Amino acid sequence: MRPWHIFVTAVLLGVTLTLAACGEKSLLSDVSFSTDLITPNADHDNDVLVITYNLARSADVSIYFEDKDGKRHYFRNRIHHAPSVEEPYQVLFAGVVDGYTLPGEQFEGFIVEKRVLQDGVYTWAVEATDATGVTEQVTGTLTIADADTALPELRGFSIHPPVFTPNRDSISDRATINVDLKKDVEELTVYLEGADGVRYHVMEKETTTKLNEAGWHEFDYDAGVDLGADPPPDGTYTVTMQARDAVGQWTMATGTLTIENGGLPRAYILNGEIEWSGGGGPRVSIPLGGTLYFTLTVENDSVVPIRTSGPPPGTVYDSDQNYATLGEYEQSGVFRVGIHCETSPTDHPWRWAVGGSDDLVEVVDGDNRYFYLPAGARAMVTGGVRFVNFVEARNPQYCYASLIHEDVEISMVNYRVDPVYLYIQVP
Repeated sequence: MRPWHIFVTAVLLGVTLTLAACGEKSLLSDVSFSTDLITPNADHDNDVLVITYNLARSADVSIYFEDKDGKRHYFRNRIHHAPSVEEPYQVLFAGVVDGYTLPGEQFEGFIVEKRVLQDGVYTWAVEATDATGVTEQVTGTLTIADADTALPELRGFSIHPPVFTPNRDSISDRATINVDLKKDVEELTVYLEGADGVRYHVMEKETTTKLNEAGWHEFDYDAGVDLGADPPPDGTYTVTMQARDAVGQWTMATGTLTIENGGLPRAYILNGEIEWSGGGGPRVSIPLGGTLYFTLTVENDSVVPIRTSGPPPGTVYDSDQNYATLGEYEQSGVFRVGIHCETSPTDHPWRWAVGGSDDLVEVVDGDNRYFYLPAGARAMVTGGVRFVNFVEARNPQYCYASLIHEDVEISMVNYRVDPVYLYIQVP
């Protein structure tokens, strides 16, 4: 280890002479650096040094490094400490200081929070200031060599859409956060933070780029709704992305994301009751060519409206038809009432909107029109199936209703509701 010089400077303010006369201990003593050269490049060889110092009294401590141009780079800036007791203070230093920029350097879309010192010789200073204003300082020199100065740059950081509605209606239900990471890192995190300081972490989506490797990264945010959790309250949130490399450098990019009409949809067939034609269960008989009618009530028991699609209540299907033959195809995120029988050729082939024109609210988005049953509302749904054919081996058969959240789920409470044992009378 090479020798180096340590200089001690006491700044005498007001009472300093009086304290010295009374035998007051030096505020700052036994300051040392374990080495005068480090190579901060994460190769586990001479990457870190130990800074040691004693405090006689409580004080604000600063540790900084001054380059050849006189610019200070802070490792610690006025951090309050109690006096040393049995052991001196020790802190590890790996060459990383508060973020800075080099002459002519500009970063677009992100900032540097922590950065390794460039190669060179620095004057270090450990400085303490007590409550009376007495300041003492110890200085020395440190050489930085072979530093890994490449930054984990966050290029192309973006949030889309900037406003989203996590309510499982499949319209702007998700937000995507992208970045082009320019260096392998130890950590890459994204979180939302509201005005209350609560953070909501965002999971990274699996892509061709491996976790924490340089390349394109995509974070997918559904606000927790896909897991059955209520999303954060509506409002505008700060989105923060942070990257930390093996050296300890930190970069950060920020943006905003607004949540509107967020909430977990909860809708039910009221009381799990269906009124079937013919007096209801447990057994109903109709002639071949006759119609099985039903009446039920859908309740939107959530804080968000639920989206729906036709055909409207009152529609009567032939048994050899389905919703697609009426031009009403499946739509991700919509709620519809469905009827299924044991001989149905497809799953719940006969479906209806969860309300009529008097029950629903229309929302126009450009060329698109959407229909919603408002939060807390109830709507009566009626319809029928005309049985133009039958399967002799399954006559009678069970038929039942379900409330379907298309491409999302049929919750157990809304599945196989109030079955009826249907017998088709054949001449």
